[in-house]
Amino acid sequence: MSSAMIRSFTRTPFRNAIQLRRGGGGHEGYNLPTGYIFGEKPLAAGSKRVKDDWENMFLYGFLGSMAFGTVLVYYKPDTNIQTWAMTEAKARLQARGESLEYKPESKQ
Repeated sequence: MSSAMIRSFTRTPFRNAIQLRRGGGGHEGYNLPTGYIFGEKPLAAGSKRVKDDWENMFLYGFLGSMAFGTVLVYYKPDTNIQTWAMTEAKARLQARGESLEYKPESKQ
């Protein structure tokens, strides 16, 4: 009888280790579908939904960062190579005394 008891004590940690390693645990790993959107049941008439603590922080943080990013992109300096080349070409033409505007020649 004592040998059976000793065997049960020595096997139990090994079984638990195998079960943990395989991801077992005897419970569902996700929320089962309930048929309600976002898992929230419809409210009774006249009652108001109570927001979680993180919802306002997420909403204002997300919208604020999007507004800040939009302002950054709008006022970003123009680093396009074509814009730089055009201004450089205009400056060089003006330094030589030439005109940048196209003047078509008259046909004879």
